[in-house]
Amino acid sequence: MADRPIPLFKERTPEEMTAGLVDLLTVETLDDGLYQGAPLPGGKGRVFGGQVVAQALQAARQTVDLGPAHSLHCYFMRPGEEGLSIIYQVTRDHDGRSFATRRVIASQRGVPILSMLLSFQAEEIGLEHQDTMPDVPAPEELVSETEYWKARVDKLPDWAMRHLLRPRPVEFRHVQPRSPFGGNPRPPRHASWFRTVAPLPDDPAMHQAVLAYASDMTLLGTASLPHGISFMTSGLQSASLDHALWFHQPVPADDWILYVTDSPWAGGARGLNRGQFYTRDGRLVASVAQEGLMRMRKKEPRETV
Repeated sequence: MADRPIPLFKERTPEEMTAGLVDLLTVETLDDGLYQGAPLPGGKGRVFGGQVVAQALQAARQTVDLGPAHSLHCYFMRPGEEGLSIIYQVTRDHDGRSFATRRVIASQRGVPILSMLLSFQAEEIGLEHQDTMPDVPAPEELVSETEYWKARVDKLPDWAMRHLLRPRPVEFRHVQPRSPFGGNPRPPRHASWFRTVAPLPDDPAMHQAVLAYASDMTLLGTASLPHGISFMTSGLQSASLDHALWFHQPVPADDWILYVTDSPWAGGARGLNRGQFYTRDGRLVASVAQEGLMRMRKKEPRETV
Protein backbone atom coordinates (compact mmCIF):
# COMPACT_ATOMS: atom_id res chain seq x y z
CA MET A 1 0.00 0.00 0.00
CA ALA A 2 1.21 3.47 -0.79
CA ASP A 3 2.60 5.70 1.97
CA ARG A 4 0.47 8.69 0.99
CA PRO A 5 -1.96 9.68 3.79
CA ILE A 6 -5.53 8.51 3.27
CA PRO A 7 -8.37 10.93 4.10
CA LEU A 8 -9.98 10.40 7.49
CA PHE A 9 -13.63 9.40 7.44
CA LYS A 10 -16.08 9.06 10.29
CA GLU A 11 -15.68 5.57 11.66
CA ARG A 12 -18.78 3.44 11.24
CA THR A 13 -19.18 -0.31 11.55
CA PRO A 14 -20.56 -2.32 8.62
CA GLU A 15 -23.78 -2.76 10.61
CA GLU A 16 -24.09 1.01 11.09
CA MET A 17 -23.49 1.71 7.40
CA THR A 18 -26.08 -0.88 6.35
CA ALA A 19 -28.59 0.46 8.88
CA GLY A 20 -28.01 3.92 7.43
CA LEU A 21 -28.81 2.61 3.94
CA VAL A 22 -32.00 0.97 5.24
CA ASP A 23 -33.01 4.27 6.84
CA LEU A 24 -32.27 6.13 3.60
CA LEU A 25 -34.48 3.76 1.59
CA THR A 26 -37.36 3.73 4.11
CA VAL A 27 -39.90 6.39 3.13
CA GLU A 28 -42.15 8.26 5.55
CA THR A 29 -45.93 8.33 5.04
CA LEU A 30 -47.26 11.89 4.91
CA ASP A 31 -50.79 11.21 3.66
CA ASP A 32 -52.68 8.73 1.50
CA GLY A 33 -50.44 8.22 -1.53
CA LEU A 34 -47.94 10.84 -0.36
CA TYR A 35 -44.49 9.90 0.97
CA GLN A 36 -41.22 11.54 1.87
CA GLY A 37 -37.71 10.25 1.28
CA ALA A 38 -34.91 11.51 3.51
CA PRO A 39 -31.73 13.05 2.05
CA LEU A 40 -28.40 11.29 2.33
CA PRO A 41 -26.67 12.57 5.50
CA GLY A 42 -23.70 14.68 4.47
CA GLY A 43 -24.52 14.36 0.78
CA LYS A 44 -23.23 17.04 -1.59
CA GLY A 45 -24.13 18.06 -5.12
CA ARG A 46 -26.86 16.20 -6.96
CA VAL A 47 -28.78 13.23 -5.59
CA PHE A 48 -27.63 9.76 -6.68
CA GLY A 49 -30.18 8.43 -9.17
CA GLY A 50 -30.30 4.98 -7.58
CA GLN A 51 -31.48 6.56 -4.33
CA VAL A 52 -34.46 8.21 -6.07
CA VAL A 53 -35.34 5.00 -7.94
CA ALA A 54 -35.22 2.95 -4.74
CA GLN A 55 -37.23 5.44 -2.69
CA ALA A 56 -39.87 5.72 -5.44
CA LEU A 57 -40.14 1.91 -5.51
CA GLN A 58 -40.56 1.87 -1.73
CA ALA A 59 -43.25 4.56 -1.88
CA ALA A 60 -45.25 2.65 -4.49
CA ARG A 61 -44.87 -0.57 -2.49
CA GLN A 62 -46.70 1.01 0.46
CA THR A 63 -49.88 1.19 -1.65
CA VAL A 64 -49.94 -2.44 -2.88
CA ASP A 65 -51.16 -5.58 -1.08
CA LEU A 66 -50.81 -7.92 -4.06
CA GLY A 67 -47.22 -9.10 -4.42
CA PRO A 68 -43.68 -7.87 -5.14
CA ALA A 69 -42.77 -5.48 -7.93
CA HIS A 70 -41.81 -7.21 -11.15
CA SER A 71 -40.89 -4.14 -13.23
CA LEU A 72 -40.37 -0.40 -13.12
CA HIS A 73 -39.69 2.18 -15.81
CA CYS A 74 -38.65 5.74 -15.05
CA TYR A 75 -37.34 8.96 -16.53
CA PHE A 76 -34.94 11.33 -14.80
CA MET A 77 -36.22 14.82 -15.63
CA ARG A 78 -33.98 17.03 -13.50
CA PRO A 79 -31.06 16.46 -11.15
CA GLY A 80 -32.10 16.18 -7.52
CA GLU A 81 -30.50 18.46 -4.93
CA GLU A 82 -28.74 16.89 -1.95
CA GLY A 83 -29.74 18.14 1.49
CA LEU A 84 -33.45 18.30 0.63
CA SER A 85 -36.12 15.68 1.23
CA ILE A 86 -37.87 14.22 -1.83
CA ILE A 87 -41.67 14.01 -2.00
CA TYR A 88 -43.25 11.01 -3.74
CA GLN A 89 -46.82 11.19 -5.03
CA VAL A 90 -48.22 7.73 -5.84
CA THR A 91 -51.23 7.25 -8.14
CA ARG A 92 -53.13 3.95 -8.08
CA ASP A 93 -53.80 3.24 -11.76
CA HIS A 94 -55.00 -0.37 -11.54
CA ASP A 95 -55.64 -3.11 -8.97
CA GLY A 96 -56.42 -6.50 -10.48
CA ARG A 97 -56.33 -10.07 -9.29
CA SER A 98 -52.92 -10.74 -10.86
CA PHE A 99 -51.36 -7.33 -11.46
CA ALA A 100 -51.38 -3.84 -9.94
CA THR A 101 -49.89 -0.75 -11.56
CA ARG A 102 -48.73 2.50 -10.01
CA ARG A 103 -47.40 5.90 -11.12
CA VAL A 104 -44.96 7.90 -9.01
CA ILE A 105 -43.79 11.49 -9.33
CA ALA A 106 -40.75 12.48 -7.27
CA SER A 107 -40.42 16.20 -6.56
CA GLN A 108 -38.24 18.74 -4.77
CA ARG A 109 -39.33 22.34 -4.15
CA GLY A 110 -42.57 21.45 -5.97
CA VAL A 111 -40.71 20.59 -9.21
CA PRO A 112 -40.71 17.00 -10.60
CA ILE A 113 -37.31 15.31 -10.83
CA LEU A 114 -38.40 11.75 -11.73
CA SER A 115 -41.47 9.96 -13.09
CA MET A 116 -41.94 6.21 -12.69
CA LEU A 117 -44.36 3.49 -13.77
CA LEU A 118 -44.39 0.24 -11.78
CA SER A 119 -46.15 -3.11 -11.99
CA PHE A 120 -46.68 -5.60 -9.16
CA GLN A 121 -47.72 -9.24 -9.59
CA ALA A 122 -49.21 -11.93 -7.40
CA GLU A 123 -46.89 -14.93 -7.22
CA GLU A 124 -47.45 -17.50 -9.98
CA ILE A 125 -45.74 -20.63 -11.35
CA GLY A 126 -44.94 -20.68 -15.07
CA LEU A 127 -42.55 -21.78 -17.82
CA GLU A 128 -38.91 -21.06 -17.06
CA HIS A 129 -35.64 -20.39 -18.87
CA GLN A 130 -32.74 -17.97 -18.37
CA ASP A 131 -29.33 -16.90 -19.66
CA THR A 132 -26.35 -18.71 -18.18
CA MET A 133 -24.23 -16.79 -15.70
CA PRO A 134 -20.79 -15.91 -17.13
CA ASP A 135 -17.77 -17.74 -15.80
CA VAL A 136 -15.90 -15.16 -13.73
CA PRO A 137 -13.67 -15.24 -10.63
CA ALA A 138 -15.47 -15.63 -7.31
CA PRO A 139 -15.71 -12.52 -5.10
CA GLU A 140 -13.24 -14.05 -2.62
CA GLU A 141 -10.60 -13.93 -5.38
CA LEU A 142 -11.08 -10.18 -5.89
CA VAL A 143 -10.39 -7.09 -3.79
CA SER A 144 -12.97 -4.48 -2.88
CA GLU A 145 -13.12 -1.29 -4.91
CA THR A 146 -12.01 0.72 -1.86
CA GLU A 147 -9.02 -1.54 -1.13
CA TYR A 148 -8.05 -1.48 -4.81
CA TRP A 149 -7.75 2.31 -4.75
CA LYS A 150 -6.14 2.43 -1.32
CA ALA A 151 -3.28 0.40 -2.82
CA ARG A 152 -3.01 2.96 -5.63
CA VAL A 153 -3.58 6.11 -3.63
CA ASP A 154 -0.44 7.75 -5.09
CA LYS A 155 -2.14 7.73 -8.49
CA LEU A 156 -5.14 9.71 -7.23
CA PRO A 157 -5.39 13.50 -7.27
CA ASP A 158 -6.74 15.03 -4.08
CA TRP A 159 -10.12 15.83 -5.63
CA ALA A 160 -10.67 12.11 -6.38
CA MET A 161 -9.48 10.58 -3.11
CA ARG A 162 -12.54 11.32 -0.98
CA HIS A 163 -14.88 10.06 -3.69
CA LEU A 164 -13.07 6.75 -4.28
CA LEU A 165 -11.97 5.94 -0.73
CA ARG A 166 -15.01 6.81 1.36
CA PRO A 167 -16.67 3.84 3.11
CA ARG A 168 -19.90 2.70 1.47
CA PRO A 169 -22.78 0.47 2.62
CA VAL A 170 -22.62 -1.48 -0.66
CA GLU A 171 -19.29 -3.15 -1.44
CA PHE A 172 -18.24 -3.71 -5.06
CA ARG A 173 -15.53 -6.07 -6.28
CA HIS A 174 -14.77 -5.62 -9.96
CA VAL A 175 -13.69 -8.52 -12.15
CA GLN A 176 -11.69 -6.05 -14.26
CA PRO A 177 -11.22 -2.75 -12.39
CA ARG A 178 -11.68 0.32 -14.54
CA SER A 179 -10.10 3.69 -13.99
CA PRO A 180 -12.31 6.64 -13.00
CA PHE A 181 -10.12 8.73 -15.30
CA GLY A 182 -10.82 6.78 -18.48
CA GLY A 183 -7.77 5.12 -20.02
CA ASN A 184 -7.25 2.80 -22.95
CA PRO A 185 -10.41 1.99 -24.95
CA ARG A 186 -11.80 -1.49 -24.28
CA PRO A 187 -14.95 -3.44 -25.21
CA PRO A 188 -18.17 -2.13 -23.60
CA ARG A 189 -18.57 -4.97 -21.12
CA HIS A 190 -18.09 -5.06 -17.36
CA ALA A 191 -18.70 -7.45 -14.47
CA SER A 192 -18.59 -6.95 -10.72
CA TRP A 193 -19.83 -8.56 -7.53
CA PHE A 194 -21.67 -6.52 -4.91
CA ARG A 195 -23.49 -6.92 -1.59
CA THR A 196 -24.31 -4.84 1.45
CA VAL A 197 -21.49 -4.79 3.98
CA ALA A 198 -23.76 -6.28 6.70
CA PRO A 199 -26.99 -8.32 6.68
CA LEU A 200 -30.25 -6.59 5.76
CA PRO A 201 -33.57 -7.01 7.58
CA ASP A 202 -35.66 -9.99 6.48
CA ASP A 203 -37.84 -7.82 4.25
CA PRO A 204 -38.07 -8.76 0.52
CA ALA A 205 -39.16 -5.21 -0.38
CA MET A 206 -36.00 -3.76 1.19
CA HIS A 207 -33.82 -6.25 -0.71
CA GLN A 208 -35.52 -5.16 -3.94
CA ALA A 209 -34.94 -1.52 -3.01
CA VAL A 210 -31.24 -2.12 -2.37
CA LEU A 211 -30.85 -3.84 -5.73
CA ALA A 212 -32.64 -0.90 -7.38
CA TYR A 213 -30.23 1.43 -5.56
CA ALA A 214 -27.17 -0.53 -6.73
CA SER A 215 -28.47 -0.94 -10.28
CA ASP A 216 -27.50 2.66 -11.04
CA MET A 217 -23.85 1.93 -10.16
CA THR A 218 -21.29 0.95 -12.87
CA LEU A 219 -24.07 0.91 -15.51
CA LEU A 220 -23.81 4.35 -17.11
CA GLY A 221 -20.03 4.08 -17.44
CA THR A 222 -20.18 0.91 -19.54
CA ALA A 223 -20.95 2.90 -22.69
CA SER A 224 -17.87 5.04 -22.10
CA LEU A 225 -15.40 2.14 -22.12
CA PRO A 226 -14.82 1.97 -25.92
CA HIS A 227 -14.02 5.70 -25.90
CA GLY A 228 -11.45 5.71 -23.09
CA ILE A 229 -13.43 8.23 -21.04
CA SER A 230 -15.20 8.24 -17.69
CA PHE A 231 -17.54 10.43 -15.63
CA MET A 232 -14.43 12.27 -14.38
CA THR A 233 -13.19 13.11 -17.89
CA SER A 234 -12.91 16.86 -18.36
CA GLY A 235 -15.52 18.11 -20.80
CA LEU A 236 -17.85 15.11 -20.47
CA GLN A 237 -21.43 15.81 -19.41
CA SER A 238 -23.07 12.58 -18.32
CA ALA A 239 -26.34 11.73 -16.60
CA SER A 240 -28.91 8.94 -16.47
CA LEU A 241 -31.86 9.71 -18.75
CA ASP A 242 -34.12 6.72 -18.10
CA HIS A 243 -33.98 3.47 -16.16
CA ALA A 244 -35.90 0.20 -16.52
CA LEU A 245 -35.63 -2.66 -14.05
CA TRP A 246 -37.22 -6.12 -14.09
CA PHE A 247 -37.28 -8.32 -10.99
CA HIS A 248 -37.40 -12.02 -11.94
CA GLN A 249 -36.94 -13.76 -8.58
CA PRO A 250 -36.42 -12.85 -4.91
CA VAL A 251 -33.26 -10.77 -4.48
CA PRO A 252 -30.74 -11.56 -1.70
CA ALA A 253 -29.03 -8.15 -1.74
CA ASP A 254 -26.89 -8.92 1.34
CA ASP A 255 -25.24 -11.90 -0.38
CA TRP A 256 -22.90 -11.65 -3.35
CA ILE A 257 -24.65 -10.75 -6.62
CA LEU A 258 -22.85 -10.71 -9.95
CA TYR A 259 -23.72 -7.60 -11.98
CA VAL A 260 -22.86 -8.04 -15.68
CA THR A 261 -23.25 -5.02 -17.96
CA ASP A 262 -22.81 -4.30 -21.65
CA SER A 263 -23.46 -1.42 -24.05
CA PRO A 264 -24.68 -2.37 -27.55
CA TRP A 265 -24.85 1.20 -28.91
CA ALA A 266 -23.89 4.84 -28.44
CA GLY A 267 -24.65 7.87 -30.61
CA GLY A 268 -26.46 11.19 -30.67
CA ALA A 269 -24.83 12.13 -27.33
CA ARG A 270 -26.48 9.08 -25.71
CA GLY A 271 -25.34 5.60 -24.72
CA LEU A 272 -27.49 2.50 -24.13
CA ASN A 273 -26.51 0.17 -21.29
CA ARG A 274 -27.90 -3.21 -20.18
CA GLY A 275 -27.28 -5.34 -17.14
CA GLN A 276 -28.09 -8.71 -15.55
CA PHE A 277 -27.94 -9.75 -11.89
CA TYR A 278 -27.02 -13.31 -10.89
CA THR A 279 -26.84 -14.97 -7.48
CA ARG A 280 -23.80 -17.04 -6.58
CA ASP A 281 -25.61 -20.24 -7.58
CA GLY A 282 -26.33 -18.84 -11.05
CA ARG A 283 -29.95 -17.69 -10.74
CA LEU A 284 -30.83 -14.67 -12.88
CA VAL A 285 -32.76 -12.51 -10.39
CA ALA A 286 -33.10 -9.17 -12.24
CA SER A 287 -32.33 -7.30 -15.47
CA VAL A 288 -31.84 -3.60 -16.15
CA ALA A 289 -31.55 -1.19 -19.07
CA GLN A 290 -30.61 2.46 -19.06
CA GLU A 291 -29.91 5.18 -21.59
CA GLY A 292 -27.53 7.90 -20.49
CA LEU A 293 -26.33 11.27 -21.69
CA MET A 294 -22.76 11.28 -23.10
CA ARG A 295 -22.14 14.81 -24.30
CA MET A 296 -18.62 16.07 -24.92
CA ARG A 297 -18.14 19.77 -24.27
CA LYS A 298 -15.12 22.00 -24.71
CA LYS A 299 -12.50 20.94 -22.19
CA GLU A 300 -11.67 23.41 -19.48
CA PRO A 301 -8.89 23.20 -16.89
CA ARG A 302 -10.06 21.57 -13.65
CA GLU A 303 -10.09 23.96 -10.72
CA THR A 304 -7.96 22.96 -7.77
CA VAL A 305 -9.10 23.36 -4.19
